[in-house]
Amino acid sequence: MDAEAAGPPLLELDAVGRRFDAPGGGEAPWVLRDLSLRVAAGECLAVTGPSGSGKSTLLNLVGGLDRPTAGRVLVGGRDLAQLDERALAAYRRTEVGFVFQLHHLLPQCTALENVLVPTLAGEGAKPEGAEARARRLLDRVGLGARANHRPAQLSGGERQRVAVVRALINGPRLLLADEPTGALDTKAAAELVRLLVELNREEGVTLIVATHAPDVASRMARGVELCDGRWAARAPA
Repeated sequence: MDAEAAGPPLLELDAVGRRFDAPGGGEAPWVLRDLSLRVAAGECLAVTGPSGSGKSTLLNLVGGLDRPTAGRVLVGGRDLAQLDERALAAYRRTEVGFVFQLHHLLPQCTALENVLVPTLAGEGAKPEGAEARARRLLDRVGLGARANHRPAQLSGGERQRVAVVRALINGPRLLLADEPTGALDTKAAAELVRLLVELNREEGVTLIVATHAPDVASRMARGVELCDGRWAARAPA
């Protein structure tokens, strides 16, 4: 699981650190410190570590939801910290898909409508072919017959599969999953992990999964471990 990254990097972390303002103006602790890593296009990577080790903060930096205090996060050679807010929003919309522990589906919308929500965020009309792609992906994850069901009519595993399809609808280069199996039972969790690995291959998307579950991490091709905001051992370059 710790083999070197192969191929040119899609994602590069260059001595990345992150700290947040401390209450009362005291010295702020470092949540992440001196992280360097290269991830090739199409890779399947697990980021492991206990709760509070900085996994979610790291995914937020890669996903453009936050900016590092030190170092650089480069995707396709671009330093995300150098993008203005409009360019960063476009990056999040078109190049990154997020899957969280909770599905965050809109309860009043059907599965199909939830999947199409990210296609409405840009300027202009919904991209041509978006609904056909949404239906194809829902079919692919076994939910074609459930496309018109609302979240309350779906099981926990089905809701999370809808969330995965929503994350893929805009054809991102990066799929970031933050404890995606944390709210699922053992069977549904295993099915979701299998699906993520298969979609990594079929869609050509680079998959990064943050998890504290060894069985989830073992399904990824490579893994790195965080401990108190640092790599537990030297991360492969």
